[in-house]
Amino acid sequence: MEFETIIQNLKSKTYSPIYLLQGEEPYFIDIISNYIEKNVLLEAERGFNQTVFYGKDSDPIVIAESAMRFPMMANQQVIIVKEAQSLNKIETLASYAEKPLSSTILVLNYKYKNLDSRTRLAKAIKKNGVIFTSKKIYENKVPNWIESYLKGKNYTITPQAAQILTAYLGNALSKVANELEKLVIAVKDTTKITPEHIEKNIGLSKDYNIFELQNALGEKNVFKTNQIIRYFGENPSTNPIQKTISNLYFYFSKLFTYHFLKDKSERNVSAELRVHPFIAKSYIAAAKRYSPTKLYEIMGILRDYDMKSKGFEVSTMVDMADLQKEMIYKILH
Repeated sequence: MEFETIIQNLKSKTYSPIYLLQGEEPYFIDIISNYIEKNVLLEAERGFNQTVFYGKDSDPIVIAESAMRFPMMANQQVIIVKEAQSLNKIETLASYAEKPLSSTILVLNYKYKNLDSRTRLAKAIKKNGVIFTSKKIYENKVPNWIESYLKGKNYTITPQAAQILTAYLGNALSKVANELEKLVIAVKDTTKITPEHIEKNIGLSKDYNIFELQNALGEKNVFKTNQIIRYFGENPSTNPIQKTISNLYFYFSKLFTYHFLKDKSERNVSAELRVHPFIAKSYIAAAKRYSPTKLYEIMGILRDYDMKSKGFEVSTMVDMADLQKEMIYKILH
């Protein structure tokens, strides 16, 4: 079942006896589980009718026995099993799942992995409850997710600001949502979030960030590139060399892939390279400035400096800022 459908059903008080919330992305699992925990029962009903178990410290037999009890002075009881992926012998719950109590809502938070769909337990939950699989979203989808998240709070964000946040926060949605909440609280003068707001409230420079470094390298703008990399060297806590290398490898590998696309239209480039449509045009222009041979060489340079940044084949006294400058010089020349 889809996330939006589950939330809509919960809001309309249409409940299932069992929810298996599984998958690599914990954000959506937490949203569903927290909604059930905070909204199904009234506060006065929770004392007798809401129980939270933790997988590592719990016995599935005890959980099943608890689920078989009837609620006290309430229509439902709620049982939430957090970290269910650590529950020893979770398959023991299969007998209960095959004949669940309609007045119990059992929630299994099975994070970072999926329950084997071939098991008796998974088949029983599929028949009698709800299975939601929370998948990691691709990084190119994060800017759109940011826009959608903020829209729900009556805010908008510029494409560049969304790209800056994505470059530094990646696709860990819980982390991204946390930073967006900070922005919503901090930004009072407008409902449109810009790179200036990010710089002021999160501490990421609007001019000296990985997104601007990629653009400068893509344009082969030596002066701007050196300005940014100098700033990175002076601010290593927010711009560690390993993160810079990782992002640049991601960037140049996509430029390399571009050369082998049959359809080089902006729309297809956005889809195939999994980049936001806003930046597809800049990727196309950058790829035309670098031959496949040079891009292959650059990826080798990045792999080499990744090893050096971890202490291989260099002195332990080497300065990371100097290492970054040397790496960028080789990329540009």
